[in-house]
Amino acid sequence: MVQFDPLKYSFASHRNVVYARKGMACSTSPIASQVGLEILKAGGNAMDAAVAMATTLPLVEPTGNGLGSDCFALVWSAKDNKLFGLDGSGVAPMALSAEKVKEAGYTSVPVNGWLPTMVPGAPSAWALLRRRFGTKTMAELMAPAIRYAREGFCIPVNVYKQWKAEVARFTAAAEKEPEVFGPWLKYFTKDGKTYEAGDTFYNPDFAATLESLAASDCESYYHGEIMKKIVEFSQKTGGFFAESDFENYQAQWVEPISVNYKGYEVCEMPPNGHGITALMALNMLKGMELGDDRENADTYHKMIETVKLAFVDTKKFVADPRYMRTKVSDMLSDRYADVRRALITDKAVYPEAGDPSCGGTVYFCVADGAGNMVSFIQSNYNRFGSGIAVPGTAITIQDRGANFSLDPESDNYLEGGKKAYHTIIPGFLCKDGKPVGPFGVMGGFMQPQGHVQVIVNTVDYHMNPQECLDAPRFQWVGEKKVQLEREVPAHIAQKLADMGHQVEIVNSNLGMGRGEIIWRMDDGTLVGGTEPRADGTIAAW
Repeated sequence: MVQFDPLKYSFASHRNVVYARKGMACSTSPIASQVGLEILKAGGNAMDAAVAMATTLPLVEPTGNGLGSDCFALVWSAKDNKLFGLDGSGVAPMALSAEKVKEAGYTSVPVNGWLPTMVPGAPSAWALLRRRFGTKTMAELMAPAIRYAREGFCIPVNVYKQWKAEVARFTAAAEKEPEVFGPWLKYFTKDGKTYEAGDTFYNPDFAATLESLAASDCESYYHGEIMKKIVEFSQKTGGFFAESDFENYQAQWVEPISVNYKGYEVCEMPPNGHGITALMALNMLKGMELGDDRENADTYHKMIETVKLAFVDTKKFVADPRYMRTKVSDMLSDRYADVRRALITDKAVYPEAGDPSCGGTVYFCVADGAGNMVSFIQSNYNRFGSGIAVPGTAITIQDRGANFSLDPESDNYLEGGKKAYHTIIPGFLCKDGKPVGPFGVMGGFMQPQGHVQVIVNTVDYHMNPQECLDAPRFQWVGEKKVQLEREVPAHIAQKLADMGHQVEIVNSNLGMGRGEIIWRMDDGTLVGGTEPRADGTIAAW
């Protein structure tokens, strides 16, 4: 038998862009990409393929999402010649409050256990997307995921790395609260031991849950047997869910937001997501001269500074839109961009929020030959989420509530029935009213920073989709601290340090975002790039 180390890669590899005419599916999972293509080849459209991929990824990449996730999507309908936004973010249970979190001894919402859990929005969004734009039944779209759950799939390398860390996290949690975290260990370990890369993983309860969802068009999740199992386990182990929390929830269609960046319309989801962060940064950048060479310290500095200024604003002002006191239009105004841009010099600044009102998953994209395209992101937030796995269902519940504030003065203050500030953001690019295509970079608070870098690479430096994703990245992590990948030239790192940035060179690129891109050319040809930092692949037809 041949011997090798699946975690060792001594030499740089090279990926080319991929072209197609009839359809393309890009994701961080080779299996999910193939599932999307399988649906396209069976006569489904891009929206059908998106639902099939969204229901497969919780199985094959459980470190990023689950059957208890939230999601957002930007959907280009060729028939309507329009971009639609789909908000599948959940709400806090009505019985939960900031005071209860404080009474439990916390000064911020934790990431483990029941306190950060919210009603999951993804299954409702899957159903809405299929009903409005799909051509196939939910049973047809979930069939591939059900098959893989019963027959097994091999655990990919990068999924294994994150899975291993989660075993340590929840083993420790289970020692304190075995009734809460024990089910997670039962589902996702081999008698307490970590699965290895290449191991075959089976999940028959996952298949059974999907069969229930398929038969009811996801209604059993909010009004039937699946909902009852979630609520029963919550009430038994100290959670806050009531049946009415699920019965009163539904995902919703929303209007995307956008800015014009040097002739291109960059589109994002509106708050409660923080796609507006990328738009605010781009609004500042479009009034600045960037060098001819992307790999220079001045270009990095300007991107870092605009991202910082945008982030501190969105962290202060973005919340459930029903509770936001600051207008999105003010945050995206050219006037406010001018004010913020004026703060940028040749030195790193310590960012503080301004006043716009004056005057952080799996990402995938899919396209079909008819011109339909979907930019889709789905997330637990922290890898496996809260560590809550509902017995008999294989549902892992997200921990999105960890992004709530416990400050009563904050628009993002934790209250029952409210949506939290959300880090997941799909992106979409248009030009002259025509779709260019979907793009996204997942990874917590890296996401809007990744979006900015992808757009600058595309528009300013004319990089192809694969080159866009291959380019070395930065990540601002607070104050004047910025992380750089090792591929950033040393002279750039030194110059940034001279400019006042506190530079850290990171050894692992797992936290530097994982993206996918599909562009549609004028003749209808599709061209895609996939993330070299993940297990991603492009399935093309």
